[in-house]
Amino acid sequence: MGSPAVNQALAAALKQEAASLGFDACGIAKVGRLNSMEPVLRQWLSEGNHGAMGYMENHLEKRLDPSLLVENAKSVIVVALNYYTDTPNDAFDDLVVSKYARGKDYHLVMKEKLNLLENALKQWRPNHEGRIFVDSAPLLEKAWAVRAGLGWIGKNTCLIIPRKGSFFFLGELVTNIELPEDKEFASEHCGSCTRCLDSCPTAAIVAPGKLDARKCISYLTIELKASMPEEYRDGRLKGQIFGCDICQDVCPHNRFAKPGWFNSENHFELWSASKWSNLTKDEFKRQFVLAKSPIARVKFEKLQDNIAVALNASKKNSTPY
Repeated sequence: MGSPAVNQALAAALKQEAASLGFDACGIAKVGRLNSMEPVLRQWLSEGNHGAMGYMENHLEKRLDPSLLVENAKSVIVVALNYYTDTPNDAFDDLVVSKYARGKDYHLVMKEKLNLLENALKQWRPNHEGRIFVDSAPLLEKAWAVRAGLGWIGKNTCLIIPRKGSFFFLGELVTNIELPEDKEFASEHCGSCTRCLDSCPTAAIVAPGKLDARKCISYLTIELKASMPEEYRDGRLKGQIFGCDICQDVCPHNRFAKPGWFNSENHFELWSASKWSNLTKDEFKRQFVLAKSPIARVKFEKLQDNIAVALNASKKNSTPY
């Protein structure tokens, strides 16, 4: 364990290394149990807001306490990577793929960069032992981002970074090295704004900061493995076939969003409705599975169903949200 000055220098070096790797933000939190999150999480689960994501009910204690995931854990290093793209996309003429899915699978991208960050930490502290997380374990990443001072959780449940917006992937490096913690982001800057709640076509944001996943377009088009429920085949999905950005697109804080290095590679947003509707299973494998696209998370049949629903939706919705 180094002196306070040495540890401060190490933390500064880690943040500089994170920036050089392309991360847009980096903060450090002290490991501890997220006691304040327990009643919120328990109530959310008891109300069934997680829908068919039964795994959310597992390992509750590990979700609240990362020391149960990493032995002798002392610090959580949280990083954010911008995925915003300003490529225009008319949700009412074309079918829509969420911005985050227009490049390579972010799990692979983030893990590669976090591995490099961990290698740097090992060079500076050979006694480092830890673990990298990118949606790969029950870790409440947005809560840890707040603890690490990156930003606040908005009414749409997304992490919002001041003067940068919310289009960010999050990743964590939990280490046994004790590092000086950043000041927790204790305030929120949503004020009286309710644009995200008002704009959600399926009313999935049931209250500020509370999401009913069963109604969320991202859940309906990705996490729900079954075909689209009849109640959502009425045109409310507004052309969305994989994920949804509506609650982020309308957020005033995203006026600060700028295209990052992680930008569209495959230009799915430029595909015509005809191209999507005529997609074959072989082309699905080539374009998404072999290309390591996030869209490969859904089966071909599920994507076909999403496309069929969205084609109907795009015909029925001709006014902006």
